[in-house]
Amino acid sequence: MSAIEVKNLTKNFGRFVAVDSISFDVGAGEIFGFLGANGAGKTTAMRMLCGLLAPTSGTGQVAGYDIRRQTDMVKKNIGYMSQKFSLYEDLSAMENMELFGGIYGMKMREISAKTKEAVNELGLENEKKQPVQSLPLGIKQKISFAVSTFHSPKIIFLDEPTGGVDPISRRLFWEMIYKASSKGMTAFVTTHYMDEAEYCNRVSIMVDGQIKAMDTPRNLRESFHVKSMDDVFQVLARSSKYSGK
Repeated sequence: MSAIEVKNLTKNFGRFVAVDSISFDVGAGEIFGFLGANGAGKTTAMRMLCGLLAPTSGTGQVAGYDIRRQTDMVKKNIGYMSQKFSLYEDLSAMENMELFGGIYGMKMREISAKTKEAVNELGLENEKKQPVQSLPLGIKQKISFAVSTFHSPKIIFLDEPTGGVDPISRRLFWEMIYKASSKGMTAFVTTHYMDEAEYCNRVSIMVDGQIKAMDTPRNLRESFHVKSMDDVFQVLARSSKYSGK
C-alpha cells in the first residue's frame, strides 16, 4: 500500500513552472529521499503534499487523502519538521511536547505517557525542564523530531532536518528516523547532504522542477557508473538549464 501517490503534479507561478508534472509513489514505512539543488522545486512539491499549497494541475494522495479536497485530513495524518527550528524556545522540552500534544487533539493521559516515553527514548532526562533556547542545536532538533512524531502520524515530512548539526548528531538523528520507520511510519526527507541519500530506501532527484532520476541509491550509482550519490547528483545537476549561470 502506498503512503503517498502523485501523478502529473504541477505548480505554476505565472509563467514560471516550479514543479513540472512529477509522478511517484512512496510505500508505507519507506524512507524516501527527495533531493535536488536549491530552486529545483523540492519545497514547493512538499508544500503541495502537506496541503499547504494548491496544485495547478495533477493529482496526489497522502495517507489516503486527496491533497486538493481533503487538506484537513492530510494535515491530521502527517508530521512536519522544517529545516529551521520552529518550536517555542521560551518553553522547556516537556512543555513543547505537552503544548503540541494538545494542538494535535490528544488526551491529557496520552500526552503525559507520550512525553515520558519521548524523554526516555531521546535521553533528555537532564534537559527536559530547561528552556529550549538554552540547548545545543542537536538537542533542539531531537526535540523537534519528537514533537513532529508525537501524535504517531502515518507520514512525517522532514525538510533538511540535519542542516547545521554536527556529524554525530546527524547520525543519531538518522537512527531516530530508522526507528520511526521500523514502527511503520513513512519518512519523506529532503537533504542537501548527498551522503545521507545513502540512508534512504529510495531517492528521487529533481532538476528544474522535474524528477530526473528515481531508484535505490545502489541502482542509481550503478546506472550512472559512479561511486557515490554526490557523483550522481553532479551528473544530473549539469543538465540544468540554469547550470553555469
